[in-house]
Amino acid sequence: ATMKFSKAVSSRRRTCRKAHFTAPSSERRKLMAAPLSTELKNKHQVKNIPVRKDDEVMVVRGTFKGREGKVTAVYRRKWVIHIERITREKTNGATVQVGIDPSKCVITKLKLDKDRKAILERKSKASAEKGKGKFTESEVAMANVD
Repeated sequence: ATMKFSKAVSSRRRTCRKAHFTAPSSERRKLMAAPLSTELKNKHQVKNIPVRKDDEVMVVRGTFKGREGKVTAVYRRKWVIHIERITREKTNGATVQVGIDPSKCVITKLKLDKDRKAILERKSKASAEKGKGKFTESEVAMANVD
């Protein structure tokens, strides 16, 4: 009757938060993923993918909602992405990039290379072989047996 699936991962709030905020750059890449737009989702059969430098994104939440642009930097240390033309003026007149959380964007155009294609291929294959998270008719029928 336990809910814990993996011994390696803690379910304690403070341990999870510590793991998140001290995560190395390689893990932050995966944590900084953004959902794909509806067209891309239908095309590739993949829900989300880690953001990278030359992707084009649209902001869907916050002050910059509706703004589109190319990703100029993925600032893993600060957990944000910088998008071209999303800037603000500092009091001394200098313009600075505004960091946007990747989860608050949708990817509208992917920068595809062979590695990115391989990731999409792998992810779509995994979801196709068993409708991920979907219960089959027989599983639903068996649930009420006990």
